[in-house]
Amino acid sequence: MSRHGRAAVRPSPVTLGLPPVGVDSHAHLDPLDGEQNDLSGDLAGVLHRAREAGVCAVGQVFMGPEAYAAGRDAFDGAPLDVFFLMAVHPCEAMKCTGRVMEAMRRAFMDDARLRAVGETGLDFYWPDCPHLVQEEAFRLHIAMARETGRPVVIHSRDAAADTLRILEAEGVVNWPVLWHCFSGDAVSKLERILANGWHVSVGGAVSYPANAPLRDALTRIPPDRMLLETDSPYLAPEPWRGKPNEPAFCAFTCAAIAKVLGEKPADVWERCGVNARRFFGI
Repeated sequence: MSRHGRAAVRPSPVTLGLPPVGVDSHAHLDPLDGEQNDLSGDLAGVLHRAREAGVCAVGQVFMGPEAYAAGRDAFDGAPLDVFFLMAVHPCEAMKCTGRVMEAMRRAFMDDARLRAVGETGLDFYWPDCPHLVQEEAFRLHIAMARETGRPVVIHSRDAAADTLRILEAEGVVNWPVLWHCFSGDAVSKLERILANGWHVSVGGAVSYPANAPLRDALTRIPPDRMLLETDSPYLAPEPWRGKPNEPAFCAFTCAAIAKVLGEKPADVWERCGVNARRFFGI
């Protein structure tokens, strides 16, 4: 609350005036069990606001075949292009059974909207799932991506070195790999990530004051390897930090990146959109 007792007014992303060519490469817009920030109850509004802000496509991430089967039809007739990603999250790797993997494989073979295997990888921040179980599930996802000819979208938290080790061991150097929510310990591995021919996706955390290492890394990312994302409903950028994130807020992430790079937001917006469409084949 302000000193006058009223909540601060947060600007609309529409005020940035970005052209309708932006892509949010990673969002969770289907129902999320137990999440207070669940956006699925206002899906039509979320997608409308994204379009008004200049977003032309959104990558909807389904966490497993059950979520995909339950949520895919909700995006029929959307006011913008919604493409799909699917994987079992590393923290749920114990659910990665043969039956689940086969269900996902069939879905990838049958649905052209499923453009990438992800988010998959390693999460050593939470103690919920043993590391070896996560590694095995990660390798299964990589194998499925190669079998179905799909890119791989990486989730890596406090596990960058091991994530790189497994990716390289599985022979996906120069395969289309996107490092989702690029930040944290992955920043120190940027040169190795780029040397392997991979891409990085930058989210709202780049706008946080404490994230100077990520901002410093922006100048080292080749222009054709950077994508934008929200990871909605998480990690809203300034000036919406602390509120549920949504695809429209990609505009503020873009503006934060453009400020660091000394470019116009519209130029970064268009370039990252082109990169996303090329990466996902949309």
